[in-house]
Amino acid sequence: MKSSSKVIITCAVTGSIHTPSMSPHLPVTPQEIADGALGAAEAGAAIVHLHARNPQDGRPEQTTEAFMRFLPQIKRASDVVVNLTTGGAPTMSVEERMKPAVELRPEVASLNLGSMNFGLYEMLDRYKEFRHDWERPYLEGSEDRIFRNTFRDIANVLQACSQNDTRFELECYDIGHLYTAQHFLQRGLLKPPLFVQSVFGLRGGIGSHPEDVMHMSRTADRLFGDQYYWSVLGAGSAQMRVAVQSAVFGGHVRVGLEDSLWIGRGKLARSNAEQVMKVRRILEELGLEVATPAEARALLQLKGRDQVGF
Repeated sequence: MKSSSKVIITCAVTGSIHTPSMSPHLPVTPQEIADGALGAAEAGAAIVHLHARNPQDGRPEQTTEAFMRFLPQIKRASDVVVNLTTGGAPTMSVEERMKPAVELRPEVASLNLGSMNFGLYEMLDRYKEFRHDWERPYLEGSEDRIFRNTFRDIANVLQACSQNDTRFELECYDIGHLYTAQHFLQRGLLKPPLFVQSVFGLRGGIGSHPEDVMHMSRTADRLFGDQYYWSVLGAGSAQMRVAVQSAVFGGHVRVGLEDSLWIGRGKLARSNAEQVMKVRRILEELGLEVATPAEARALLQLKGRDQVGF
């Protein structure tokens, strides 16, 4: 991978995996999402990865209007890099998922690199009561749900965003997704430097064993050489362990309540900032420095916050 003297911390503030009944600290309202993003930025995150939610019941919402309830506040208060999801939720169409990124022209957007099983149903064993009627069917349905990201879908997202100079957080849940990224690099729809976000521990993707992390790193090195920066996220209890392994390899890290609700064994994180502060302490104890938003922009060759549409 491309070497860097600074580690980029990305914080995924709310996502679409966890439901409101799982934690009172999960951001749901626009103000909570804005506060979560700004708190993470103040704690040391250079990039915030953002989803939107319905403020009444917390279900995932993927409209431009939903994002505009909090994006202007974040931009006014911080120079943090904003990364908008095109993943949305597995229950949404690709057209629905990509619309906010196309219309709001962020510096970075996420992009899932393959169709896959995306199992959330095992959470039903841990949570018996739900406050909102959508939560249980949403989790149950994931046992028989495909998260669609076909080659044509991926090409459509890349082509729709190409004139906006938006770069991508390439979410790779398995080894084959790296080869898909290579395919689109060869087609000219992706341009280096790539920002490869390897995802470990989601049911349906690669596991979070150290050998899995090493395998993903070795494969990406072989496919992309010095044309990419590597970042990782570990789901649930694997979050900090996988982050440390990436940092030791010279990579970057992602934390946040989208990926894990926890700060320690049996202890819920009270905020996104708490997770950012923890991983920052770990990185600094390893003798590593954390990248500022300006440094992340320079590394990833981003267009700048003055070129976005919000």
